[in-house]
Amino acid sequence: MSAPVAEVAGAGALREDLAAAFRICHQMGWSESVGNHFSAATSPDGQQFMLNPRWQHFATIQPDDLLHLDSADHAVLERPNAPDASAWCVHGALHRGNPAARVILHCHSPYATALSCLADPTIVPIDNNTARFYGRTAYDLAFGGIADAAEEGARLAEALGDKSVLVMGNHGVTVVGETVAEAFEDLYFFEKAAQTLILARSSGTPLAVLSDAVAQNTADGWRAYQGMAACHFAFLKSQLPQ
Repeated sequence: MSAPVAEVAGAGALREDLAAAFRICHQMGWSESVGNHFSAATSPDGQQFMLNPRWQHFATIQPDDLLHLDSADHAVLERPNAPDASAWCVHGALHRGNPAARVILHCHSPYATALSCLADPTIVPIDNNTARFYGRTAYDLAFGGIADAAEEGARLAEALGDKSVLVMGNHGVTVVGETVAEAFEDLYFFEKAAQTLILARSSGTPLAVLSDAVAQNTADGWRAYQGMAACHFAFLKSQLPQ
């Protein structure tokens, strides 16, 4: 068994929200077999974090199933209940490298993944949803296969920087946020934005790209709607089977 890591006050609510996010993700059709990973930091420095167990289907994850890990525990992958190696390498590095990224959601949602497979996966501002991510998106185009090496995690952490979304070339998307609700809201809107962009590009006609000023104004305008995240996530949780 992994060495126990003490949890902070309020971790119970965080466990509930993170576990719900997995099940909601599956309902959205974004889960992939028993892979992909969500995590949430529990210490100010990001060293301690919650993570889904190795190869447990998103639809089944409950609060008590979540692992509570310490990224300084170098023996964690040698234990019987070790997390998925790629999750450990990537999420541990992201939490350590960016403590402000309290919640990290990674999945292969269809349109975000399709976008990541374009030679130029830039999320171009052509409507409200695409402009939401103007200036907030980072890109890593150095895909090297399964991300299960420490070097991969360090590179992704550097690529993310201070952005909220990381488009992982030929791979998928990673979204970070202060709360599960905020991160999930960005994941939801990024998938919609990617869908709009993929559909618009599939027409074969030129895009009506917003000016930088309008795109920035639209991105700034979204800040007044941050309260949507908690309300939307609460609704989505209410729709989960009891």
